[in-house]
Amino acid sequence: MNFLSNTVYSFLIAIGVIIGASLFAGIGAIINNHPPLKTMYEMAASLKIWAVAIAIGGTFTSFEVFEKGLIKGDIRSLIKQAIYIVVALIGANIGYEAIKMVKRCGELWSK
Repeated sequence: MNFLSNTVYSFLIAIGVIIGASLFAGIGAIINNHPPLKTMYEMAASLKIWAVAIAIGGTFTSFEVFEKGLIKGDIRSLIKQAIYIVVALIGANIGYEAIKMVKRCGELWSK
């Protein structure tokens, strides 16, 4: 795979982790008779760092790339990995903001 496709995958996987986990947490909250929107929001907030780790393919691979970049002087792979992480962070935050927007809309509709 090339750099652009990996970047798109990182972005969309991070969004998918946040939104998917939040939606399923909301279903679990309904089953357990808890407030689903609050549960979804809390889940989205607590999973952002995990969404980034999942999107970049696990943490050990990233550390290996950083080690290769710092010790062996392969700056190009170091920059690529940093871009993957930043793009995954952006994706996770967009997913979080989408769930936050759902929560705010739910609060407006319930009034």
